[in-house]
Amino acid sequence: MPSRAGGHPRSSYSGYLNLRTSITVIGIAGLLAFLTWGLIEAGDAGIDTGDPVPVQTLPTLPPGGEASLADFKGDWVLLNVWASWCIPCRDESPALEQFESANRGELTVLGVDTRDLSEDAMKFLEQYGINYPQIRDASGGYADDLKTTGVPESFLIDPDGNLTAHYPGPFADVAAIERFAAPAFDQGVAPTGQSQE
Repeated sequence: MPSRAGGHPRSSYSGYLNLRTSITVIGIAGLLAFLTWGLIEAGDAGIDTGDPVPVQTLPTLPPGGEASLADFKGDWVLLNVWASWCIPCRDESPALEQFESANRGELTVLGVDTRDLSEDAMKFLEQYGINYPQIRDASGGYADDLKTTGVPESFLIDPDGNLTAHYPGPFADVAAIERFAAPAFDQGVAPTGQSQE
């Protein structure tokens, strides 16, 4: 039987498939390993309860000054990271304003507008009647320092500047904010409308 030059075409094709399949399997395994590593790292990425919360001096909203979390040392602070383009931020804004207004002088609510245009942020503050202090994190660098996972995201900070609680996502209502801020009021002052035991 005469032999074909260059070998059997079928064996060369199956070798090509085996190589292609092997490369695909290695690629998928590598991708899965990378994703698994990312999830493990993300699980440890946040600020731990009891650790100092990063401080950064940023421009205020409305523009014209500068402020930072350090300016509120000695007070309980509910730091809320938000953006005007964030729909859940819009949804929680009335509850935050109501909570802040009812508890002004007992706890400070500090807004951090991140990755946003100052004109859009100012329209947002006006539209929702927000009167508590605001700082502007235009680049998102401070949100990164806080290790946020998105917006909105809130942090309860004790008078020494340490993290007491963390809340990723929007508050549903004033009662949800009161539950989150309860450690501040466990120190002797009840949120408006609640009695302290």
